[in-house]
Amino acid sequence: MRDFLKALPKAELHLHIEGTLEPELMLTLADRNGVHLSYDSVGAIRAAYDFSDLQSFLDLYYQGMSVLRTAQDFEDLAMDYFRRAAAEGVVHVEMHVDPQAHLARGIELATVMEGLGRARRRAERELDLSSALILAFLRDRPAEEALDLLERAAPYWETLDAVGLDSAELGHPPAKFAEAFQRARSLGLARVAHAGEEGPPDYILEALDVLDVCRIDHGVRCLEDPTLVERLREEAMVLTVCPLSNLRLRVVERLEDHPLPAMLDAGLNITLNSDDPAYFGGGLLDNYIACRRAFGWSREVFLALAGNAIEAAFMDEGRRAELRDRLAACR
Repeated sequence: MRDFLKALPKAELHLHIEGTLEPELMLTLADRNGVHLSYDSVGAIRAAYDFSDLQSFLDLYYQGMSVLRTAQDFEDLAMDYFRRAAAEGVVHVEMHVDPQAHLARGIELATVMEGLGRARRRAERELDLSSALILAFLRDRPAEEALDLLERAAPYWETLDAVGLDSAELGHPPAKFAEAFQRARSLGLARVAHAGEEGPPDYILEALDVLDVCRIDHGVRCLEDPTLVERLREEAMVLTVCPLSNLRLRVVERLEDHPLPAMLDAGLNITLNSDDPAYFGGGLLDNYIACRRAFGWSREVFLALAGNAIEAAFMDEGRRAELRDRLAACR
């Protein structure tokens, strides 16, 4: 079964590129850039990955990204992940990037975008790995800052596939960012948003009705509202669920208790994703394998999940047709 899951052409729709920073590369970049970390070894960093909730993860997450200083750093970060992903059968990656966290450190937007752009082109050329880029707004920052970021990103609008909303969810409802998302819509950019991870089902409704999103990142609390579940099913709204992330951040205590099987039984349009693989126990293949162990899903279930992701991905139709054919060959 592992060989089958590895061979599946998998699309990763919910990934934070800063969350792919493995301890080894973190230490390498810290040494390259003269950055002092609180941790002096790979083991010490991994020992810190015992998170109690989303905020405890974010505290370490932001410290880790402090080693990213130059365009070369961002290129190295993305390529390090792209190589690992490709080796696990990932064929398409949609990465969120958090420019506000870098701008606050004095890192220019051009530095971030140049490095990631170079990596995306290399991945397509060297690994046959397509990608999409999602400009994410930090929801625990002022809404005006998100709108300003979007305008500052004007030189890169043509390289963006969507805008997103991430970071600490509680106390920061989606409606706070209505103006920024309306502006993104006017630019022809797709919209996605984290909702219903730690936040209530009402946040999912706000993301749908106020932000006009085409997919919900996480969304696992939707089952608390049967009317919402019915709407999500009728609209075939894509939910980018991250099982190992939910386990590591204590959304569930055991993966066997995850609502994923109930979400599938409800007819929801589910995809599997890794979120922040360096911090949450593995990449996309690890998430597929963990679900096999926890739920005993058949090959047909995983074929359907992989197909959902290919259909929902931000990619040109030629690439989509190619990946459909590759998926069909696995049947």
